[in-house]
Order: sequence, then C-alpha cells, then structure tokens
Amino acid sequence: MGWLTRFLAAVAFLTGGVIFLPDTFGLSSDGPKFSKAAMILKLGHLLGFATAWGAAPWVTFIGGIIMFKNLPRHQFGNLQSKMFPAYFTMVAVCCAISVASFGYLHPWKSSSTTEKYQLGFLLSAFAFNLTNLFVFSPMTIEMMKQRHKVEKEENIGNEIGWSKNQEVAKVNPKLAAMNKKFGMIHGLSSLANIMAFGSLTMHSWYLASKINL
Repeated sequence: MGWLTRFLAAVAFLTGGVIFLPDTFGLSSDGPKFSKAAMILKLGHLLGFATAWGAAPWVTFIGGIIMFKNLPRHQFGNLQSKMFPAYFTMVAVCCAISVASFGYLHPWKSSSTTEKYQLGFLLSAFAFNLTNLFVFSPMTIEMMKQRHKVEKEENIGNEIGWSKNQEVAKVNPKLAAMNKKFGMIHGLSSLANIMAFGSLTMHSWYLASKINL
C-alpha cells in the first residue's frame, strides 16, 4: 500500500466520522458556540503538532540508531541522506500548520502571556527545522559524500560501525580532518533537531493542561 493510498484511507476514515458522528468530533450545530471553522483549525493544529512530535523521537532516538547498528556505514549514510530532507520537510510543514492554526485561534493582541509563549515555542520548532532543511542537512550530506570518496580509496565503509574509520583516521590526516568537520556540522544539525523537539515538548505540556478527563 503506497503512501497516497494510506493518506486517502485516513482522510476517508476522518470524513466518515465527521459525517456520521458529528457529536464525537464536536461538530454538532446544537450548541451556541458551534463553529466548524474553529474546529477544523483546532484539528489541523493538533494533527500537525502530533505528527511533528511523534516523528521526532522515532527518527532521533530509535530509527536512526537501529539503522546505524545494522547497516553497512555507507549504505546507512546514503539512506540518511534521503530520509532526513524528507523528515525535516514533513516536520516543518506540520509545524507551519500548527503555527498558522494556533496563531489564528489566538490573535496576538488578545492572547494571554502563556499563549504568546506557546506560539513562540511552535515558531521556534518551525525555525529550527527550516534551518536543518536548508542549511545543516545539505552541508552534512555534502560532507558525507566527500568523506565516502576518501573512505572508498582506503577500502572502508562497507562495515558496520565506526571502528575501521577511526583506525584509518589515525594514519590519514585528510580523513581525520573530514571526520572533525563532519562531526561539527552533524552536531549542529543534531542540536537544532533537539531544540525543535524540545520546543514541541514544551507545547505538549500546554496541551495536556487543557485536557479535562
């Protein structure tokens, strides 16, 4: 099942719920505060936030580590070079939807201090992901490709893990310099990703405070 089929199935499921169970989705027109537009904006904000937050821990703490420990290093790097631009794009789009929805529902002039902080957290997550998408990610991928060329000359890169790279770097100053530069750029990218995740996590506390169980 392709991604488009899955997406259409999810949309169809949501649409069916809205049509046949309007009370469940808060779309019944009986109450005085009925507003379909507001409900759609709230749904867009929540789904955008949930998708962005849910993707971050998986990619950062689970998926990447599993791939690194089980794939040959060059294969792992090439896969990451395709995956991370898509990841940062998706999270940035989700953050943009959340920012736009939350900002529309909470106009700046009439918002409380807490709501202004929350908008700031969402904007921060959006900005950090854009920085990764357009600055750090392209730099990391380019540096990785250059290092792969040097490693292939040394007949390394098809193994799992860093051990052979570290051994060769001790006697190859060019590879050692590339490792240092790659580590710096990758570190900045990782920091931006963690900052984005942290900003979204701060917003999750705000959302949790709004739930009445």
